[in-house]
Amino acid sequence: MICAICCGEKREVSIDCPSECPYLIAAHRWEREHRKPIAPDSVPYPDLDIPMHLVHERRPVISGLGFTILKSANESRELNDTDAIEAISALADTYRTLGTGLYYEKPPEGLVARTLYGHLAAFLAELKKEETQQTGFGGLKDSQAYQLLVFLLRVAKYETNGRPRSRAFLDFLQAQFPRSPESQPEPSRIIVP
Repeated sequence: MICAICCGEKREVSIDCPSECPYLIAAHRWEREHRKPIAPDSVPYPDLDIPMHLVHERRPVISGLGFTILKSANESRELNDTDAIEAISALADTYRTLGTGLYYEKPPEGLVARTLYGHLAAFLAELKKEETQQTGFGGLKDSQAYQLLVFLLRVAKYETNGRPRSRAFLDFLQAQFPRSPESQPEPSRIIVP
């Protein structure tokens, strides 16, 4: 239990708030309703123009990346928006250099972000392998993976509130990919009068 002033000042800054907190949910709702546009200088990779037809055609890839992030968040409670943005950005840099023919990889420094980076990289590698086996041709191109990662990074920047311990982007993903009934724990069958 904390006071209202501490909740407002320290929420997601020095206090690691649970996503289920009704005050946090209300604060995120208010922030979404009063959101300001992202400043042009803080848009990731502003020189990259992402074709919307690519986003629509490769929606399953974006969904797979989002699901991979959520799976990592379920495995590691410490994962927050800052770590997710750092991992996506580092992987986007890797795929940007791959598109030029060079292989340069610089995973994030933090353990949580580096772990997510590894999960996302493994997902994309497996996807490319499966698509190549199914079609006999090259699957997802490195340049396309780069564009999709930048798209996801822009969504993450838009959805987060910028606080150090924020999970607003992760909560946004959770709303997009709700848990299936099979993955939720079965309610108790004990009837209490």
